[in-house]
Amino acid sequence: MKEDKSKVILITGASSGMGKSAAQILLGMGHRVYGLARRQDEMKDLKDKGAIVMPLDLTRDASIQNCIQTILEKENRIDVLINNAGYGSYGAVEEVTLDEARRQFEVNLFGLARITQLVLPLMRSKNSGRIVNVSSMGGRIYTPFGAWYHATKHAMEGWSDCLRLEVKEFGIKVVVVQPGIIRTSWVDVSIDYLIQSSGSGAYHQSVHRFAHLLQKLYSHSRSTSPEILGRWIAKAATTDRPRTRYAKGLLAIPAITLRTWFGDRLYDTAFMWVMKKSN
Repeated sequence: MKEDKSKVILITGASSGMGKSAAQILLGMGHRVYGLARRQDEMKDLKDKGAIVMPLDLTRDASIQNCIQTILEKENRIDVLINNAGYGSYGAVEEVTLDEARRQFEVNLFGLARITQLVLPLMRSKNSGRIVNVSSMGGRIYTPFGAWYHATKHAMEGWSDCLRLEVKEFGIKVVVVQPGIIRTSWVDVSIDYLIQSSGSGAYHQSVHRFAHLLQKLYSHSRSTSPEILGRWIAKAATTDRPRTRYAKGLLAIPAITLRTWFGDRLYDTAFMWVMKKSN
């Protein structure tokens, strides 16, 4: 009898962009995929292709617990958890409300942490499993007006590194994916938050310059399609020997390299020069 190599894979934020693309690719590979997101209606195409779609609100612990409990009642294993859900809330530090800052952390870090806590016991019992955390090149770099978003992604990266060491003895691998400039609705949401928070305040001139730069970068013909990142997320989830990190997409590697090797002052100067030249 042929060995069944299909995996049970959970993916959050599966209603659009990179998450939906990864889910489609994993379904095509023959895996059993659970698509989790707030908007179930946006996952009808995944359901038609064989995915099991379920509602998940990462800001509500009851929603997270109900979702995972329902899956555990159906499955005797969870092989892969892909923590893909997240959003960018931009604005000047002085002007973004702390309630919005806390919501950013709830979605991008604490919700991710809670769902991970709930799947780890089953993974440990099987002595195998994989956690794929979709971060961003923003987990290694920074921009003006992105303080809370970058804080969540920097925190996620450190959190993932600690988790990787903790669960290694149980055969569980932890992988971080760092997308660059990707053509998704992420940029529209981020710009909306930016203008709402700081578009008419003390920082309005710099805010509108930065909004223009974001729009220019993400609408550029060289920006990376979500399908390409979907393939890399699927690879991170299924390859036998995954890297600890995959930096993929337009500007991901150059930006991270500049930040890592050339220091804060050069990075600051280069970024502000680019912002000035884009207008």
